[in-house]
Amino acid sequence: MSEINITPQSFGRVAVLMGGRSAEREISLKSGRAVLAALQSLGVDAVELDVDKTVSERLRQDKFDRAFIILHGRGGEDGEIQGVLQSLQIPYTGSGITGAVLSMNKRLSKQVWQSQGLPTPKYVRLNRQSNPQQIVEELGLPLVIKPVNEGSSIGMSKVTSAEALQQAINLAFDYDDEVIAEQWVHGAEYTVSILNGEALPVIRLTTPREFYDFEAKYLADSTEYLCPCGLSDADEKRCQQLAINAFNALNMSGWGRIDVMADQHGDFYLLEANSVPGMTDHSLVPMSARQAGISFENLVGQVLKSSLEGKR
Repeated sequence: MSEINITPQSFGRVAVLMGGRSAEREISLKSGRAVLAALQSLGVDAVELDVDKTVSERLRQDKFDRAFIILHGRGGEDGEIQGVLQSLQIPYTGSGITGAVLSMNKRLSKQVWQSQGLPTPKYVRLNRQSNPQQIVEELGLPLVIKPVNEGSSIGMSKVTSAEALQQAINLAFDYDDEVIAEQWVHGAEYTVSILNGEALPVIRLTTPREFYDFEAKYLADSTEYLCPCGLSDADEKRCQQLAINAFNALNMSGWGRIDVMADQHGDFYLLEANSVPGMTDHSLVPMSARQAGISFENLVGQVLKSSLEGKR
């Protein structure tokens, strides 16, 4: 990965879009302020913009030349802010509208991956009246209940008994009107960061909790991040290539992160995609970048360079 090789001034005035209204607002603010500080240390004319319903007007009035999107979840990773920026003809970082929509919606991601022969755990779409016993018969136990359009494992539950299934479904529907049940993969969890078409070193995630949930991600001291991840060189390359294929299949661009499970036989399965991952100093993408010899400031600069690309 090369250092950024254009002058900071050539980016013009950059809006760092953060905050927003999603359940991940506080995480976005932390990420956004870390990105803002990095851009300013690079000499970029970057300005914080906490996104609300006036964002379109503020972007137009303040004459921004481009935007660094660091909005997590709804409004930031679902194509909404991308559509606003495209209507204003303001270049922006990361995936375009299509890539954002397909990567945000877990069900659509899995449909695309399945259509291209990429491995992902079996799933069923649920409604509030779904029969728990039928779900168990189809997917087995344990299984995972997921709101389709939430990130950071919000509203997600690992279910180990049919009796606990309805409560988990109700919880997921509290966060989203679309919910899936997904087959549980017994094995190790990995995440692969993608930067400008290349996979960074793989990270293995370990937690004593039931799974890598919100608390494990942001609150617990017991979560471990292993980078190097412990895979053989051949298996790490196989995991990285699968992540690149998954990223490209969803029409993502610029940067992002793909979460993967390995079963007990060493076969990898795609879990979900993140088009705007966390970007604090303790987040996974910066951690992987450090292992590749990329500083946080250079990482942020590389992501900003993706705003120079045309969006599909």
